[in-house]
Amino acid sequence: MDPLTVLIVDDDESARIGLGHALRGTGYRLVFADGPSAGLDRMASEQIDVVISDHLMPGMTGLEFLSVIRDRYPDTIRIMLTGHADIETAIRAINQGEIYRFLHKPCERTELRVTLHLAAEKMALERENRRLLALIRTSPELQRRLDEETARRAARGPGTD
Repeated sequence: MDPLTVLIVDDDESARIGLGHALRGTGYRLVFADGPSAGLDRMASEQIDVVISDHLMPGMTGLEFLSVIRDRYPDTIRIMLTGHADIETAIRAINQGEIYRFLHKPCERTELRVTLHLAAEKMALERENRRLLALIRTSPELQRRLDEETARRAARGPGTD
């Protein structure tokens, strides 16, 4: 499988460079955008798996940008990174943008790497689930057996597995 592609969106060039250095050697394919507009252009032109976006940027906030990403590319994992966060912004980011993680600047290298590792695991599990569901849907026998097992579990009630 190809490595995950991570799009880093920040209007601050030194922040983009710093994130690139922090993620060097991780095996992820890193691409960069200097703001939301350029980030949307990158999203339209190539497969992006994870977006890490700053919050305060000219033209569109990171929250607005990640909400657009959620609407257009719902399978893309979204991470917000900001140095100017308050609790209300964090809550809105999670509720409106369905953010996977909310990280503070400056972000510890280890925290960033662990967050991306967990995001990669989440994405792999979701892709495997979609693959298995597609396989089940193409096999009437598998679908019948799944339906029977689901009915058995429902009859036993919650917490009896």
